[in-house]
Amino acid sequence: MEAIKEHTGKVFPLDRSNVDTDQIIPKQFLKRVERTGFGQFVFHNWRFDDDGNPKPDFELDSPRYNDASILIAGENFGCGSSREHAPWALLDFGFKVIIAPSFADIFYNNAFKNGIILIKADEGQIEEWMEQAKDGTFHLHVDLENQTISDDGKRVPFDIPSYHKEKLLNGWDDIALTLLLDDKIREYEEKQAARA
Repeated sequence: MEAIKEHTGKVFPLDRSNVDTDQIIPKQFLKRVERTGFGQFVFHNWRFDDDGNPKPDFELDSPRYNDASILIAGENFGCGSSREHAPWALLDFGFKVIIAPSFADIFYNNAFKNGIILIKADEGQIEEWMEQAKDGTFHLHVDLENQTISDDGKRVPFDIPSYHKEKLLNGWDDIALTLLLDDKIREYEEKQAARA
């Protein structure tokens, strides 16, 4: 997992609440065994019609949102099934930060495990940023170390569990965390082998 200390990115406003994991990545695209390649299918049912043509009323594919890497959404983002493909798809598409008033618990943990910064923010602040992001030129700066979001001089603090923060700052996934204990694991295995 890539370490991330801060990120500046263009904001895509998704003014919807209760966005479930089947909308983030529909079930028919869950056939891959690797974590990559899911980005092209993110929000597929909202982005494309039955013939695969882009829907003009869902603006993620609009040129003005090219390279958007911060997603702002309504409450309860990531509800529904526990599929880990949802954060894989969002990350593969290019989203590094998701800001919402609340997240579904399983999605919240899965996203952190895969290197996405999730930030809970006040609904009023979310609405303000969504309005500013409508023209496709709005950027935010997220400073994970200092736990602030900057918006043209204004700094908004945010909370994040210290466990998730440390993993993101160091680029540690669960395997990397286990490998931090490699010496102790090896010592234990050697003692077990000596007893056999």
